[in-house]
Amino acid sequence: MLPYPLHSSPEPQPFRFSDTKTKTSLTAILQSIFSLQNPRACILFTVLFIQILLLFRLRSFPISIPTPHHNLNHLAVVETAATSNITELNSAPTNDDDQCVSGRVFVYDLPKFFNQEILDNCDNLNPWSSRCDALSNDGFGESATGLDGIIPENLLPAWYWTDQFVSEIIFHNRILNHKCRTMEPESATAFYIPFYAGLAVGKYLWMNSTAKYRDRHCEMMLRWLGDQPHYKKSNGWDHFITMGRITWDFRRSKDEDWGSSCIYKPGIRNITRLLIERNPWDYFDIGIPYPTGFHPNSYSDITRWQSFVRERRRNALFCFAGAPRRAFQNDFRAILLSQCRDSDGSCRAVDCAGSKCSNGTSAITKTFLDSDFCLQPRGDSFTRRSIFDCMVAGSIPVFFWRRTAYLQYEFFLPDKPDSYSVYIDRNAVKNGTSVKSVLESYTKEEVRKMREKVIEYIPRMIYAKDNKGIDGMKDAFDFALEGVFARFKNQLQPGFHKWK
Repeated sequence: MLPYPLHSSPEPQPFRFSDTKTKTSLTAILQSIFSLQNPRACILFTVLFIQILLLFRLRSFPISIPTPHHNLNHLAVVETAATSNITELNSAPTNDDDQCVSGRVFVYDLPKFFNQEILDNCDNLNPWSSRCDALSNDGFGESATGLDGIIPENLLPAWYWTDQFVSEIIFHNRILNHKCRTMEPESATAFYIPFYAGLAVGKYLWMNSTAKYRDRHCEMMLRWLGDQPHYKKSNGWDHFITMGRITWDFRRSKDEDWGSSCIYKPGIRNITRLLIERNPWDYFDIGIPYPTGFHPNSYSDITRWQSFVRERRRNALFCFAGAPRRAFQNDFRAILLSQCRDSDGSCRAVDCAGSKCSNGTSAITKTFLDSDFCLQPRGDSFTRRSIFDCMVAGSIPVFFWRRTAYLQYEFFLPDKPDSYSVYIDRNAVKNGTSVKSVLESYTKEEVRKMREKVIEYIPRMIYAKDNKGIDGMKDAFDFALEGVFARFKNQLQPGFHKWK
């Protein structure tokens, strides 16, 4: 239906010959016009003949015609449609403002007591041994050894024995070098607090340290922050921080319990917190990927690795890297290890008793590369670093608790859990369900599709080596920062309720 009526003009009628007389008259006119005795007809035919000769003659010469700008734009659109993924990854805005449409971030210049001095005292961060090697290379740790012959030689420089609790260092270095960092707090959309909360409390989690020591750094930081005008202005709603451990290490309710009570302090209530494991029921917690050992230096590092794990021949149906928890009654890990041993060669296990697998090993990497599926029961908490070690190797994770991944990493994993993973209820396994039988029920095509989805999401799970990131690729840091900006933008919308 048209938006307005057409009453003013009658419908046009098709032309019709009314009778034979009209047809005869028209024929006579046409014959007169195109007769060779008519001088006008001769001129017309001569001009047409010359144009045809010129057309065929000119086609034999190479002609270079500059393409108008609007045609170039059209070609770019066509190319984008044909190669959308590559074009999106490699396209770069033309100026700084275009790259920072989501906002700008201001980094507080915290006293070095809260970050650099903690690193300078790396020998004292662990009651048993020095952590200096683990925190070297801007937090990436020592270069990985023992991977020769397991991964391609040209990718060996991208691998490190990275500690799982170093995200504070990685995020601090990246934000300091970020293209959207601003030195003017008035122009900032977000405010970053570079406090190494996880490293600060780590040394006090053992050896029966008092609650006072476990809370000391956090309380001092909040007192300092409380004096900052932009914190006072927003009450912390546009501030965020990386806390490099699981959320439960900062949620002590009673003095005699485990951990710090930092998250329960009034001053941190409205601050967005990036953690390797979040509390699914706390709005201010955002789950970010555990650091793995793979830190690419270039876009080609990523594409080469994706091709390698896609084409890798896998000889095992599933695997498990871990150790039983003998202190727990009816330990679920022991059940999985028992099924792995009884799988008639379909499963491979890596013994991670003690701290043998804390920062990754060549045996773990090889096992994940050789297996279609990797079993991921909960660790000391609901999540574990092994989830990301597994997927970076192109292996498909098998979960037994939904909180292990599905309620954790919204910015980093696919929306549909069954597109990249398998879920088996742990109670069914305890009651006799065979993990091997469940996994064998998937067809080769189903396995291929799940693996392809895992490989597609690898860039979202890893942290680039360069502190400026990688041109043409977004990594876990980039997606985390985008998520923070989107959250702060949403908080400005009418109807969003904030408490004081």
